[in-house]
Amino acid sequence: MVFPCLDEAAALPAVLAALPSGYRAIVVDNGSSDGSPQVARAHGAKVVHEPRPGYGAAVHAGVVASRSPIVCVLDADGSLDAGELSKLVEAVVSGRADLAVGRRVPAERGAWPWHARVGNAVLAALLRRKGLPVRDIGPIRVAHRDALLALNVRDRRFGYPLELLLRAGAANWRIAEFDVAYRPRTAGTRSKVSGSVKGTLRAVRDMAGVLR
Repeated sequence: MVFPCLDEAAALPAVLAALPSGYRAIVVDNGSSDGSPQVARAHGAKVVHEPRPGYGAAVHAGVVASRSPIVCVLDADGSLDAGELSKLVEAVVSGRADLAVGRRVPAERGAWPWHARVGNAVLAALLRRKGLPVRDIGPIRVAHRDALLALNVRDRRFGYPLELLLRAGAANWRIAEFDVAYRPRTAGTRSKVSGSVKGTLRAVRDMAGVLR
């Protein structure tokens, strides 16, 4: 279970406590200054340090560090419930899917800012034009570890999820998308993407570069 992490100390205790039995947490610290690594260790997680900045860099480091045949990736900000992973894992373990991803469904008003939703919708529409059956570029996914590494996803910033989907599609992976409840981030944390229009534009820029 990989949690890319940048300054999520306020969210980590609840996020890690919600992890279902049998999952091993790997928190990939991407340069936090709020004590996130210490909080993660105190709550039983393995901590991996990734000095290269970027969401993709953190996710890749966590997947490499994992020793489980099935790897899950989930944001560490408290917006997603780790308890929802079971349906995604079952789809991959049963062989019904090579990649299971979450489609965020806002559970509360304000959980997903308008600018982030618009950017996500545009990118998802472009993916559907390429034959990929997704409506979200979501921060929750499950796949076989070795197969995921073999895709050789190169983006190390916000374009990572998009490149992963494009490469999975090109490899004829079966992709299954599941609705997952999306809630406001834990108080005291701030999104690096959806927390501002600037952050969203930066992420869209990275992903547009992948599409080109």
